[in-house]
Amino acid sequence: MNTVGQQPMDGWNTTPWKKIELAVFKLQKRIYRAQLRGDVRQVRSLQRLLVKSRSARFLAVRQVTQDHQGKKTAGVDGVKSLTPAQRLELVNHLRLNQKAQPVRRVLIPKPASEEKRPLGIPTIQDRVLQALVKITLEPEWEAKFEPNSYGFRPGRSAWDAIGAIYVLINQKPKWVLDADIAQCFDRIHHDALLRKRDASPTLKRQIKAWLKAGVIDKGELFPTDAGTPQGGVVSPLLANIALHGLEQSLHEAFPGQRKSPALIRYADDLVVIHPDRQVIDKCQEIITERLNGMGLELKPSKTRITHTLRQEEGEAGFNFLGFNIRQYPTRKTRLGFKTIIKPSKASVKRHQRQMAEVIDHHHLAEQTKLLQALNPVIQGWSNYFSTVCSKETFSKVDKTLLNQLRAWSIARHPKKSRTWTKAKYWKAANGKLAFSPRDSRLRLHFHSETLIKRHVKVQGNRSPYENDWMYWSTRLGQRPGVSTRIAKLLKRQKGKCPRCGLYYKAGDLLERDHIIPKAYSGKDVYDNWQLLHRHCHDAKTAEDRRRYASQAPDS
Repeated sequence: MNTVGQQPMDGWNTTPWKKIELAVFKLQKRIYRAQLRGDVRQVRSLQRLLVKSRSARFLAVRQVTQDHQGKKTAGVDGVKSLTPAQRLELVNHLRLNQKAQPVRRVLIPKPASEEKRPLGIPTIQDRVLQALVKITLEPEWEAKFEPNSYGFRPGRSAWDAIGAIYVLINQKPKWVLDADIAQCFDRIHHDALLRKRDASPTLKRQIKAWLKAGVIDKGELFPTDAGTPQGGVVSPLLANIALHGLEQSLHEAFPGQRKSPALIRYADDLVVIHPDRQVIDKCQEIITERLNGMGLELKPSKTRITHTLRQEEGEAGFNFLGFNIRQYPTRKTRLGFKTIIKPSKASVKRHQRQMAEVIDHHHLAEQTKLLQALNPVIQGWSNYFSTVCSKETFSKVDKTLLNQLRAWSIARHPKKSRTWTKAKYWKAANGKLAFSPRDSRLRLHFHSETLIKRHVKVQGNRSPYENDWMYWSTRLGQRPGVSTRIAKLLKRQKGKCPRCGLYYKAGDLLERDHIIPKAYSGKDVYDNWQLLHRHCHDAKTAEDRRRYASQAPDS
């Protein structure tokens, strides 16, 4: 068999990405299939080939330095970005050498809490090595992971987890163990994780080097005796590996489909569902014992047992991933109840507080600046909850937003009347009043403008490594928050990038491109639009600049 990725490559900008991605995916698919049939020897052989391949190194460097959202985040060495020549040099010298630099500690706000979430940012070189290891390990574990694990996995999302819960309780009220693992990423026992990982000696030593690298906080080095630092490329995969097997433990304790409880997990958040309260109590004991073996425990303040319909122990229903899931009695259905999923009260309050902070921060800014900052917040939150019964909640949040905007406009012009401020900041558009500058097409997008569209849960244990690209590219166009514009382009391009010819897959960053640039007489219409990978868009933009260099841009 030919060695992967030995194509001649003169420079970064001339890299044949299609050949590289196909070569890497071919090996990943073989690893996935070998693991499905239990051929561990073949899995290890293919992983050694993949981790040493030039193609995988190229792909890892591109993912970290061009594709990832945190591509310009520096580690302890202060390096924020690499030039094309530096990327090529890193590919040529990248090796698993068991050495790792400490991570840089960064604290970020934790949702729904005054606490700070600690992130550990590795250096670019360590992030690239972690991406290379993830490329190698992920296909094996995608064949192992349980079907109801949805967090940090390709092609799966929080909407799939909520869809799975709805299917389980829609026809019958049940008891629920709503649990949260305390400081999961920070407490995972290293030795237990490495034993469970059961990797080749080279990969195991490299993973151990990252786990033991230490943390630099305010110039001081602290050892890391436990945990996988959040911020690393491979950390979510390692956390999923550590928590793998919880569902299987419950199935072994309660054999048989009818008796077996269902466990839905999204990263370190999980729920266990079953009609019998005693089974739920036993499940909590089993999960606690299993977690203890990994150095973990359930967080008492966020762990409770509740019923989906009856108010037997506190309020009925439960919150999961920002959604409130509950059944309400009604005579309108033959079941006598209706399952309703909507945004939780905590999510609504947190969003209202975030909008208020954005508005307060722009109390002296122009209306255009406020809209540019506020619209992404509104659209992101609305899109996340656009798959459930959110219409009423959206209307209530819009009323709060209107009051916040009125207060903003009055505070800017305390000596003007409300009629004057209304005329200044609002204008008629499509028969309605729009919060928009008079001389601009930019306007505020209210929550209630977001369409409610049910999300289709991912099928069983489907994986992108099965090679069914049509299934996964079609799901990209159906994801909540995908605009009509993007969905139309995906359909027109049949799920493929016109530049590299590859199908889009979960996790790809897509950008809209003008075929003929606007600066050179290109029109802003569908016929002049195409959807490209971010790295393909970067390359095309560079080519456009060279091609049109002799032309003067339109003024």
